[in-house]
Amino acid sequence: MKPRWPVVTLSLLAASAFALSVQAGRWWVIGEVELGPFGTRSPFAGPGALSWAGGSARWERFGMATWGAGLIAMFVLVIVAGSAAARRVPRLAARTALVAIATATVVGAAFVLTRPDNGLPFSVARGLPLFAVGVVAGVVACITVLRTPAGSTPAIGVQG
Repeated sequence: MKPRWPVVTLSLLAASAFALSVQAGRWWVIGEVELGPFGTRSPFAGPGALSWAGGSARWERFGMATWGAGLIAMFVLVIVAGSAAARRVPRLAARTALVAIATATVVGAAFVLTRPDNGLPFSVARGLPLFAVGVVAGVVACITVLRTPAGSTPAIGVQG
């Protein structure tokens, strides 16, 4: 596979962006309170649930689904990067990553679209852009792997 290192770089970039987006990145800020798919974080009360923001139970479930799908996409993209670094053409892992990215995109979009509109001053934070970077970089890396010609896998014992 000729574009090996760009695939490794893009896969690791996407995996890092997904991990930071759903685990450490907050998607919205209301004053000092940060809201993300996994819950809220407040400097005066610590971690909490999403229920106080006035959203429905469906919105909270979409948040947890986004969190889980983002972590699964991160895991599969790390496998794509490792396989590519080991001079393999990880077609199955790339297909699996595309499914994970598509799932994360659907539930992430549902999480954003069902955000409560209750007059609270939601402002976009770092999690949403990181999620978008993860989606784009992951798709580009996986499509690059899948467009690699079938006979480009090196033979056993050949160094190059």
